[in-house]
Amino acid sequence: MQLSFEFFPPKTDEQRAQLERTAKKLKPREPAYVSVTFGAGGSTLAYTSETVRGLAQDHGYCAAPHISCMGGTREEIRELLNTYRALGCTRLVALRGDMPSGMARIGELRYASDLVAFIRAEHGDTFHVEVGCYPECHPQADDALADLRAFKTKIDAGADGAITQYFYNADGYFRFVDEARRMGIDVPITPGVMPIANFTQLRRFSEMCGAEIPRWVERRIRAYGDDREAIADFAADLVASLAQRLVAGGAPGLHFYTLNLAKPTLAVLERMA
Repeated sequence: MQLSFEFFPPKTDEQRAQLERTAKKLKPREPAYVSVTFGAGGSTLAYTSETVRGLAQDHGYCAAPHISCMGGTREEIRELLNTYRALGCTRLVALRGDMPSGMARIGELRYASDLVAFIRAEHGDTFHVEVGCYPECHPQADDALADLRAFKTKIDAGADGAITQYFYNADGYFRFVDEARRMGIDVPITPGVMPIANFTQLRRFSEMCGAEIPRWVERRIRAYGDDREAIADFAADLVASLAQRLVAGGAPGLHFYTLNLAKPTLAVLERMA
């Protein structure tokens, strides 16, 4: 089973120390790569490259930076790609990204498919390019079919694979993969897995990205009240069961959204052993 982890670039000394601890604790799991997110409009682009460099040089990870076309010019994106190539990166996660707060311009590349095509035109097959996809439909898509067509456009532009938004319904993932295959999408579609560390935070994330939290899960967590240990055990069991079903059903791997925390991800992996 191929594993990969997502980290975000730390901004403070405390966050840097946290990421260092997490990177060390997760390294024995031998992930195929780790991805590093970005900040919209360049707010953390410098942090992203610094984080990529540190994860590669200090921890021996294959680090894949996220790259967004939102708000950027072709020249800015070209410079960024050259930077990552010089750092020795062999993988990228290409995303449209969100419009930065207060920014008026969309950018010269409007969609993730445009970004993928640009990467291929500039660097050929130098990078293994992953894109995003949404088993429960992108919140801004007109409908599920339109979302699938947009996904196919990214693959047709040259993407090598896809990582899904997180979800808690395995049937939804398998249905999405079947629909993608019928549309002619034949790349690996890796499920994104979100361990539950903070339910209030998870609910906020889910409202923004359109991921559905099953009603029974929310009710069960509420029933535990302030018993953090019980909530952590239930959450780890829940996500481990989901992950086991995904792997058993043929998922090509698992991509964990760690939020720079080792314990929730390790709790899931230990239950899968």
